Amino acid sequence: MSGTILITGSNRGLGLEVCTQFVRDGWRVFACCRNLDSADALKSLQAAHPRLELIQLDVTNQAQMLSLGEALKGEAIDILLNNAGYYGPPGVCFGKVDRSEWCRVLESNTIAPYMMSETFCDNVAASDHKVIAMMSSKVGSIADNRSGGGYIYRTSKTALNQVVKSLSIDLRERGIAVIALHPGWVKTAMGGPGALITAEQSVNGLKKILLEADITYSGRFYDYDGSEIPW
Repeated sequence: MSGTILITGSNRGLGLEVCTQFVRDGWRVFACCRNLDSADALKSLQAAHPRLELIQLDVTNQAQMLSLGEALKGEAIDILLNNAGYYGPPGVCFGKVDRSEWCRVLESNTIAPYMMSETFCDNVAASDHKVIAMMSSKVGSIADNRSGGGYIYRTSKTALNQVVKSLSIDLRERGIAVIALHPGWVKTAMGGPGALITAEQSVNGLKKILLEADITYSGRFYDYDGSEIPW
């Protein structure tokens, strides 16, 4: 199949790889990133694939988001992939939590994906495929937490998973499937060089899930290999 996908956080890592794979498959891709001036890889990709449309968007800037919503009014979006996020300071353990950084991470990782979903749900509902996907993380799984710590990033993804669950209920009547995705431990700027898989390997799996997803997938949490992760 082909269609239209909107991706946030597209200028590097997983977001860039998602853009690459979908545009090569003939999709129309709205690639959003915070600073287009430094998005050299995206610009190079666009030169070879005119169906890639570059959009400057800081997902924590509500005015920018609403402006984009108006600009894309009436455009059907088959997949809305909320990929943009912020890890925050590394190694956050008990007694070392920075309140302001916690707020910043929650704004990027939890609140912004919800607001994107609210802003563009009409576009998704007007499409054939009707999928909203959140880039979550296995560290947000309460059932999987056996090591403690990581308060800032963990909680942002746990809260995001709750957003996914509620949206899956609220948007079911509109036929929209809402899913959470774990990309694996990926060799990106966030994952580091010691990670287990490449961005290409991760996105190969994520793309399969995104293309197969229908309403029966909604309200569930998937690893990049297709297996389901407990909340």
